[in-house]
Amino acid sequence: MNISFVPVTTNAVAAYDRYEIVIHVDQPEFRNPFTEAQVMGQFGRDEDLFTFKHGQPDGQLGTAENRDSLIPIDGFCDAEDGSLFRIRFLPRSAGRYLYTVSLQYQGKIWSHEGHFDAIASDNRGLIRVDEEHPFHFLWEGTGEHFFYNGMTAYHLPGIRKEEEIKRTLDRFHDHKVNRVRIGLSSSRVRNAMAWFEPVYESEDFTFCYGPWKAERPDDAENPGWDVTRFDLAYWHKLERILEYASQKDIVISLIMYVDAYRQGADPYGKLLMGGQDEQRYFRYAASRLAAYPNITWDLTNEYRLIRPHAWVERMGHYLKSCDPYHHLMTCHGHGTFEFRTSGWADFAVYQSWDEGGGYSYMRQNRDVQLGTGRIMPQVNEEFGYEDHYPTAWGEGKVYPMRSRDTLRRRAWEIYMAGCYQTSGEYAGHGLGGWVNGRGDDSMRLLEGFAHIATFFEGCKWWTANPNDALLSQKDALCLADEGELYIVYTPVSQNIELQLQAGSYEMNWYNPRTGIFFEPQMVQSAGQAVLFRCPNESNALNDDYVLRLKRSEA
Repeated sequence: MNISFVPVTTNAVAAYDRYEIVIHVDQPEFRNPFTEAQVMGQFGRDEDLFTFKHGQPDGQLGTAENRDSLIPIDGFCDAEDGSLFRIRFLPRSAGRYLYTVSLQYQGKIWSHEGHFDAIASDNRGLIRVDEEHPFHFLWEGTGEHFFYNGMTAYHLPGIRKEEEIKRTLDRFHDHKVNRVRIGLSSSRVRNAMAWFEPVYESEDFTFCYGPWKAERPDDAENPGWDVTRFDLAYWHKLERILEYASQKDIVISLIMYVDAYRQGADPYGKLLMGGQDEQRYFRYAASRLAAYPNITWDLTNEYRLIRPHAWVERMGHYLKSCDPYHHLMTCHGHGTFEFRTSGWADFAVYQSWDEGGGYSYMRQNRDVQLGTGRIMPQVNEEFGYEDHYPTAWGEGKVYPMRSRDTLRRRAWEIYMAGCYQTSGEYAGHGLGGWVNGRGDDSMRLLEGFAHIATFFEGCKWWTANPNDALLSQKDALCLADEGELYIVYTPVSQNIELQLQAGSYEMNWYNPRTGIFFEPQMVQSAGQAVLFRCPNESNALNDDYVLRLKRSEA
C-alpha cells in the first residue's frame, strides 16, 4: 500500500476552526479498515514545545519535560474500503502548531510531521462551566456567558432534505434557542410510531438511520446493525448539521442512545455493554466530532431503562478520555442525578415533568449540589412537551398541564431557581415538533422562551442567586446579587415589596408574555423595603410579570 498525507487546509486557520489531514491509501489491503487500522496523532503549540525536534529516536515530539503539552488525537476511517482516513485538530488559541500523524496496520507504521498556523479570531469556541460562577456556562473563546435555552429534536438527522434541516435550525436560532438535543443513534420505532405521537415515515422524514451499516436499512424495527462498520453517509450528514449549527451558535447535545431499550435500537444488548464494539462506537464519534466546538455529550437518554449505574461511570470516563478537548458531558436520567461528584460529569440533568419539575424541585437540586462541595450547572432537561398527552401512558384526557403558557411559566420558575431548562414543541399535528424539531408559524412555544432569553441577556444573571427572603410575597420568586441586581418573577399580577440595599437603581417592569419592557425608572433606596406597583395593563389577575433592578451610578 502507498500512503500519502495531505493537509486539507494549506493556509492559516482561525482559532476554534478545524485543521485537517487526509490520509490517502493507494490499493488498500484491509478486510475491515474500521477495526484493523489505527490513525493517531499529537499536536501542540510551538512555543509550548520549546525543545521540539523532528525525527527523535522514539518518534515522539519534544522531551519528557514538555510532552504533557501535546494533545493526543485519534483519526478515523472515512472510506468503506479504507482508501481514505482523516485526522482533525482544533486549535484553541493563536500560534504555530506542530503535529505528528501516523497510520498503523499489521505492525507497520507510516508517519508524517508538519505544522500549521492558527490566528486569533472572534469564534466563540467551546461551552465551558464558568469557574467563577460554576452554576453557569460561558463560551471559552470569548468569555461571554451562555444563557442555556434548550429544545429537544431527537430525530433531526432523520429529516431527509438538508434544506429543511437548515430551515429548522434557522427557526431555532431566530427564537434564541441555542442548544438542541439530538440522538446519534435513532431510537427506531414500534409500529412505525415514536412515543405515541403521529410522526411517521414519509418523503420528508425517516426513522431509518443510525451510525452503523444496516443489513435491512429500511426496516425501522429490526435494521440488523453491523457494529463493526459505520454508515459514512450518515456521519457526513451529521457533520453538515454540526457545521451549520455552529454558524448559528447553536450547541448540539449528542445523545449516544435514545430509548435504546426498543428492539433494534440497541445493537449491543446487555452481554456486550461496555465491550470492544461499544467502545469503538464511542471512540469513532469522538474522533470524528470532537473537533467541532459546538457539541456536548450525553451518554444516553433515560439511562435506567437500558444501562446500570456502573456502565454510566465506565463509559463516562471512557468517552472523556477519547475526547481531546473534553467537551461538556452528562447523562440523562429521571428525577435524580447520581453523578454529582463523578469526574467525567460536567453538569447535572434531570427529567421531572409538570409542576413537580419547577422552582422547588430545581432549587432543591441546586442546594444538594452545593452541599457536595463540587458545584456544577443544573438543568431540567425534560419538564414537559407541549400538549403531549399519550393515551398509552394513561394520560388521555386533555388538561392545561402542558400547554404553551404553562411550559413558559415553568421555564421561568426553573431559571429563577438559578438553573436551566430544555423543553419541546407540539408534535400532535404530525410535522415533528419535539420528535425531530420541525415546526411552522402556527407553533408559538418558542416565542415565549425567546422572551425569557431576551430578558436575561440584558443583565448579569450569572451573578445572582435565589433569595426569596428579600420578598414579602410568598408566591413570587427572587434572584439577587444584593446591591447590584434584583430579579423578581411573579406568576400573578400583584405589587412587590422588595428589600433593597442602599443605592440608586434603574427599575424596569417586563411583560414576559409579550417580551416588552415598560419605561425604566430610577429608584433610590436607603436600605429598606420598597414597594413596586405592578403595571397589570390587562387587569387580569393571573397575568405574570417580571421586575428587574440594576445598580445605577446616575
